[in-house]
Amino acid sequence: MIRVFDHYVPIRTLLEVGTDFLLMLLAAMSASAIIAFRPGLVSLGANWLQSLMPGLLFAAANLLLLSAFGAYQRDRTGSLRFLLVRALLAFLVGAVPLFLALVVFSATRHGALQFLGYAYLNLFLALALIRRPLLGIYAGRLWVHNVLIVGCGSDAASVAEDLRDRGVGSYHLVGFYPSNQEEPRASALPAPLLDASRSLPAVVEQHGINEIVVAVREQRGGVLPLRQLLDCRIVGVRVHSMATFSERLKGEVPLSSVKASWLIYGNGFAQGWWRTIIKRGFDIAVSLVLLLATWWIMALTALAILLEDGGPVLFRQERVGHFGRSFQVLKFRSMRTDAERDGIARWAQANDTRITRVGRFIRKTRIDELPQLLNVLRGEMSMVGPRPERPSFVEELTEQIPFYAVRHSVKPGLTGWAQVRFSYGASLADARRKLQFDLYYVKNNSLLLDLQIILETVRVVLFGEGAR
Repeated sequence: MIRVFDHYVPIRTLLEVGTDFLLMLLAAMSASAIIAFRPGLVSLGANWLQSLMPGLLFAAANLLLLSAFGAYQRDRTGSLRFLLVRALLAFLVGAVPLFLALVVFSATRHGALQFLGYAYLNLFLALALIRRPLLGIYAGRLWVHNVLIVGCGSDAASVAEDLRDRGVGSYHLVGFYPSNQEEPRASALPAPLLDASRSLPAVVEQHGINEIVVAVREQRGGVLPLRQLLDCRIVGVRVHSMATFSERLKGEVPLSSVKASWLIYGNGFAQGWWRTIIKRGFDIAVSLVLLLATWWIMALTALAILLEDGGPVLFRQERVGHFGRSFQVLKFRSMRTDAERDGIARWAQANDTRITRVGRFIRKTRIDELPQLLNVLRGEMSMVGPRPERPSFVEELTEQIPFYAVRHSVKPGLTGWAQVRFSYGASLADARRKLQFDLYYVKNNSLLLDLQIILETVRVVLFGEGAR
């Protein structure tokens, strides 16, 4: 993992993005060379500047679409089929806009159709024949890290499970090293239990360990070999607590192992005036663009709601925002007008009978959230941030979940890290899990993370992930 603007990005992802961009650029420039070919070989070098601009446009557009369609998710399968399906989606969505852009802005305007045809053919061949073998040669050397877990109890087993589910292709679990006061249970562990009679630095050197995860919650009374851990750290081996490793691996802050001191003394929580100005400018620009792009969708939605269930079209509801201040959130009405006639707030459930037919569709496609662009323009919300909850839910959740109020230190968002990483929350347990993602966002938010979340929101909307 590499920390980029406070956000953890896998080395694998950076290498894949860089490789794909170069392959896309070469595919496009090769297409220009094919079109310009004449008997006697016309040199590509003579016209490389002319082919560079459409090549950069082709590469940037397709890389953006691949990202939006989830080609670079941390927990994806990584199969060639998965990548090619995403590339096909990028072709279906991006071919027409790219053609129009080339016709208007590029010197390739007279051969735009042929250029795109050759470029996409070259790209699919490059992805199938070059990309995977090229990255596969260096995979083990560059991004697969050997991990040792200190501890052999339930917490250690939980870390191992996370590595199995989320660390495939990035981490290799070498084994478990018992702490001083744990009884080894080798039969219950998914990796070898290493010999505790040998020093930790010796074990690290023998197995080529790159990272150590300390999976022991109670660390007082000489439970951990602190001097040996320090010796490992001095020679460059990374040593993580469970909270830090989960933050890196899963993009969330685990409530079960986090302490107030870890949040207080750790990195993150950059909320300076410069970040505030940049984020506000970003919010205004993106919300205006989306309003211009979706006004016709909102008009059709309003008409459909009126035809099915009458007015009102918009639904106003009190939500808790920045620093705990309440505001009225705007949504297209998706439930019957008498959905909460008793005045009691309820979690939305799967197959909720209160939802209308139009409401079910606009919830699935997230169209019901579009009026909140006005909340963003008014400064009550941001494009990206924790989703705002109702006051009654906030009061309940604050009492039962530690650190819940921390999520109100930033503006609530139209979309958020929890929304693209977790399904719809409709219970106390779901709220706890969502908070783990919200804490990660609050702690590590940056413009880069905001852009990633917006791109991943496209995937969530297109594939209907997590909506109710």
